[in-house]
Amino acid sequence: MAGPVLAWIGEGVLGVKVACLNGLKLIKTRGPSQLQFWFIALAIGIAAGFAALFFRLGINWIQGLLYGATDAARLETAVSRLAWYQVLIIPILGGLAVGLILDRFTDDGRARSVSDVIEGAALNEGRVAVRRGFASALASLITLSTGGSSGREGPVVHLAAVLSTIVCRLIRANGITGRDLLGCAVAAAVSASFNAPLAGALFALEVVLRHFAVHAFAPIVIASVSGAVINRLAFGDVTEFVLPVQNNLAFYVELPAFLLLGLVCGLVAFILMRAVFWADDLGTELQKATGIPRYLRPAVAGALLGGLAIFWPHIVGVGYETMSDALTGKMVMHEAIVFAVLKVVAVAITFGGRMGGGIFSPSLMVGALTGLAFGAIATGIFPNMSGAVTIYALAGMGAVAAAVLGAPISTTLIVFELTGDWQTAMAVMVSVSLSTALASSLVDRSFFLTQLERRNVHLAAGPQAYLLATFRVATVMRKAGSKRAAAEDACWELVEQGVYIDGNATLERAMPMFEEANHAFIPVVTLGGDDSPPELWGALFQVDALRAMNKALAATAKEEHS
Repeated sequence: MAGPVLAWIGEGVLGVKVACLNGLKLIKTRGPSQLQFWFIALAIGIAAGFAALFFRLGINWIQGLLYGATDAARLETAVSRLAWYQVLIIPILGGLAVGLILDRFTDDGRARSVSDVIEGAALNEGRVAVRRGFASALASLITLSTGGSSGREGPVVHLAAVLSTIVCRLIRANGITGRDLLGCAVAAAVSASFNAPLAGALFALEVVLRHFAVHAFAPIVIASVSGAVINRLAFGDVTEFVLPVQNNLAFYVELPAFLLLGLVCGLVAFILMRAVFWADDLGTELQKATGIPRYLRPAVAGALLGGLAIFWPHIVGVGYETMSDALTGKMVMHEAIVFAVLKVVAVAITFGGRMGGGIFSPSLMVGALTGLAFGAIATGIFPNMSGAVTIYALAGMGAVAAAVLGAPISTTLIVFELTGDWQTAMAVMVSVSLSTALASSLVDRSFFLTQLERRNVHLAAGPQAYLLATFRVATVMRKAGSKRAAAEDACWELVEQGVYIDGNATLERAMPMFEEANHAFIPVVTLGGDDSPPELWGALFQVDALRAMNKALAATAKEEHS
């Protein structure tokens, strides 16, 4: 009896396997249908949700081992109970481990984060580097578990993007499908990290895809909700922060104060971003000047962080305990100011030391502290015209984070979903709008886009700027000897005048050359060595470059409005 049953089960398993392989083959050749795509989006959302969950649980587990913190929300208290040498040595060892991992598995010793996901969406058909992505996730996990002063959302977003990249390669997704699946993964990761399904979906559209196309909305929402469900199954249907009382806002009289708070938060966000970039440049210069190996750079940063944490343990990790104290008004004004300054310093050291982690949670903490300090001043001057001081902490939290991320819509929603307080919407929106407008005029629109600009990836200016970098000259040129090719004599004449371009260059370099040289075409050559003559590949015509650019712009506009 057992024999036929086992045979029947074996045939069933084989049938399922064959059906799955045939289905995968069909998706590879024809692409997924809409229904299939939604199921794939759901699967990616679930996978990204579990990745975010395990990342969070991993941080909590390691912090429990090293710091004795049974509750991640009470990490500061646990650190303050340790001996000073323990507080000092843990970030050093963590930094050393991070340095060794990034030195071994990345080409530049840098942990990948949200900016790389944005670049992948714009320039690489929704793909990111898989090997470097896994290494960066591990490095960031160690950073956040051993005293690094950064956030978990950046590594989780990139880890989710790695998962979507694997799926895109498996089904050979085109650019639009790849970007949509990337958006699904990001939405689920953010949603699972913060129990914020609305903000997760809008973050993917606003920050990563940078458009609100209708065709992408449904699958991204499906993935975002699945990520939130995973979070709630693990932690329950609760908000990240619990406010003890309902905030009261004297709307019309008090709104000017929130306008001013928005401007203050915009300046604070700018200072935070500039501090991070300055620390990164300083770290690079010191590394070159001292000649220390790059794998020791995070360890040096860990030593600095450990030294600070001996006296101010609130800088360790994400900083949820300090944020909660600010949102509930459990600290006085001078404490909020000092803690905000120290957090900016700690975040700058963490990023300058290339330790990994995200910027979102630190910006929430700095914003909450800034808002609390501002609120203490405002309510002290006008006590009879003001609501609760914690409203200012809530508005400041959203204002600084929105300015740093360049995401006023999703950040406003995420503040509401983190706290569950929907009564102060007007105050938060007013502060967020002004802070974002001010900070975006002082940097390249956001922290992430400024990071990319510093790497000569020009996404802030829009597709008319960055699409040129997606075309290699060799793919657009007219090959030598082909129909309508440029005359070889004319090409060599221009080469002798110094007017030529390498075939591996992009149109981003070629287009300015047309304006400078004022020629209809530019010879495409490969320069040989000292004893080898240059080889003529063909010629790049300005009309062909413009035609390729127009097609790309039309395709981008079609995707964004579909």
